[in-house]
Amino acid sequence: MYQELFETDNFVVLVPPRPFVDRLEGGHLRIQSKLHVSDRTKLTREQAIEYMKVSMVVGEALKAGLATRGIDVGIINYQEMGNWSVFKPEGPIMHMHVFGRAKTATIQKYGEAVQLPQRSTGFYNTFMPLDRDDMVAIRKSIDDLMSSDKYKRF
Repeated sequence: MYQELFETDNFVVLVPPRPFVDRLEGGHLRIQSKLHVSDRTKLTREQAIEYMKVSMVVGEALKAGLATRGIDVGIINYQEMGNWSVFKPEGPIMHMHVFGRAKTATIQKYGEAVQLPQRSTGFYNTFMPLDRDDMVAIRKSIDDLMSSDKYKRF
């Protein structure tokens, strides 16, 4: 079950229980729309600005929070997909995956594209999600960033 880390009026930031990137390799967060829209083109101007702000804050916070936990994230990848739900009756719901990319990664290697095979392959079976202390550190970074001059002006 996903754990909620943060939310705004239209979006929620979740910690996947079965991540695509192991916590020691940079971690994985998901920004989920509360609006049940299929893609970003369905957002209003204000919602799109909020979505961008949330993604910026979450990316910065993931990198900063994991740094305090000894995980050296060199870059953040942001990816919208929905491919696995295109054939479901409800179709895709807009969401963004935020992947930290640790310089020391050995599976999802730093500087290479994230591998995203179907879950049925077992590729992700050993990947650990962010733990409670990781989430506390990331949430503290989110709170600090949201009150900074850079982000409170939105």
